[in-house]
Amino acid sequence: QVHLVESGGGLVQAGGSLRLSCAASGSIFSIITMAWYRQAPGKQRELVAIISSGRTANYADSVKGRFTISRDNAKNTVYLQMNSLKPEDTAVYYCNLVIIQGPLSGSDYWGQGTQVTVSS
Repeated sequence: QVHLVESGGGLVQAGGSLRLSCAASGSIFSIITMAWYRQAPGKQRELVAIISSGRTANYADSVKGRFTISRDNAKNTVYLQMNSLKPEDTAVYYCNLVIIQGPLSGSDYWGQGTQVTVSS
């Protein structure tokens, strides 16, 4: 069993910053990719940022230069530092981890979601 816990969402004014965290616990051998998605009301869930086991990061064009994804393998945790926030960043943010639990055993797991609201 694997359990993900997200934290760090909240209400912030435009131009402000927030840092999201997502910690995994349970039966974990290794974590391949760690990613953040978001879903705004009435819209499809979209990929925001993803980081590989080799720490290569990729970002959606809409957040490049403002958001930074990082990972702490010792803590099985992924972070999303969000700066210069805009009202259009308002959404529920979800972490997604691809976790290997053992030989021929792995899956992707989702966090519970954390609300980020940016006021204008």
